[in-house]
Amino acid sequence: MTDSATPRVRQMARARQGAVAAAAIPAVVLTSLASTAPALAAGPAMSSVLAPKAATGARIAAAQDRIAAHLVAARVPSRVTVAAAAATSVVVKSGDTLSGIAKKHGVGVASLVKLNGLASADRIHVGQRLTLRAGSSARTAAAAAAPAGTYTVVRGDTLSGIAARRGMALGSLLQANGLKATSTIYPGQKLKVSGASAAGRTSGGKAPAAAAAAPAGTYTVVRGDTLSGIAARRGMALGSLLQANGLKATSTIYPGQKLKVSGASANTASSQLVPSTFLHYTYPAATVSSANRNKAILLSRNLPSRAEMKSIIAATARKMGVNPALALAHAYQESGFSMSAVSPANAIGAMQVIPSSGEWASQLVGRRLDLLNPYDNATAGVAIIRALQRTSATEQIGIASYYQGQASVRKYGMFSDTKRYVANVLAHKKAFS
Repeated sequence: MTDSATPRVRQMARARQGAVAAAAIPAVVLTSLASTAPALAAGPAMSSVLAPKAATGARIAAAQDRIAAHLVAARVPSRVTVAAAAATSVVVKSGDTLSGIAKKHGVGVASLVKLNGLASADRIHVGQRLTLRAGSSARTAAAAAAPAGTYTVVRGDTLSGIAARRGMALGSLLQANGLKATSTIYPGQKLKVSGASAAGRTSGGKAPAAAAAAPAGTYTVVRGDTLSGIAARRGMALGSLLQANGLKATSTIYPGQKLKVSGASANTASSQLVPSTFLHYTYPAATVSSANRNKAILLSRNLPSRAEMKSIIAATARKMGVNPALALAHAYQESGFSMSAVSPANAIGAMQVIPSSGEWASQLVGRRLDLLNPYDNATAGVAIIRALQRTSATEQIGIASYYQGQASVRKYGMFSDTKRYVANVLAHKKAFS
């Protein structure tokens, strides 16, 4: 992203995601629909079919039967549509209101407010996921149904996210299941796992020793937290977290709420999610710590899939007057449309925006942007692309500035890796056009 950092430091700060980002490949739904034309039955020669027949009583009755059958068939639909299962959650989109969502899904406004711990029926935001019905989490159900030592993939899962929640190294998860970092997973797939389960237990049914030995404390809920996510980061059993706080699996938590916890601190638990070095450059401890916190938060959320993120970015670009192909090219090069991507330099989300650039983007659009919000992340990246293209002599310089920093490009020209970045983005742009 763009800033005025020392060029070589800036150059290194554009760390690519490597296996971490590549492994964040969301689960996809594979469907197929086959349709075939009805076979034509063999019949008599055409001349005999068309030949006139005598109007006998038997033939008249047969004709009436055929006509009646035809009329019945004309009134029976050739395809029956099976009603879809009622949605259990919904992501707020631009223009949505709580009353509109309630009406669309047949639930009460008061019920939505209570289920989601909302302060007011008027306080919802774009990208927010609202629970529509109590006790209907697909992830919780899948985890509960899976036998010990296995995990059932649900929509939105990523390999890195599953590994983090189970307390496993990503490499161990891949090796156990014969997968690669680029492998695709799909809902319903069974994966061999170890470490803490979604319910916080190992395959042997005992809590991790590290969690038992860790001191108890408190945790302050922040926006986007989930009970299962907090338990996973603290190395606790979900049941233990619920019991310690007098909660149920369907309980709603809210920002600022204090929870009794045990296990490793959030910083310790998330320290393995994002490395501190890249290309032999070690990033400041504060930057890496922030990157790990952001990664943990993103992994605890039900994020858009790569395909959904691609659509969000394209729509945002069109709305902001930026060539969608250019915006998609940047996003694909930066993260492969992965909203869970976080680099050691703390570049966040699909557009890989660092916090200082996020502040600039907020000024550009006139409102505070949350880089952990998929829609705001897309807005930040597109706003910066638009600003750089408007203030750069050529499209290539604008692209280079997104990667190296505009001040650095103007002063030093493009570094060798920046030139490769520009070439890649232009190639992607052509493919997306």
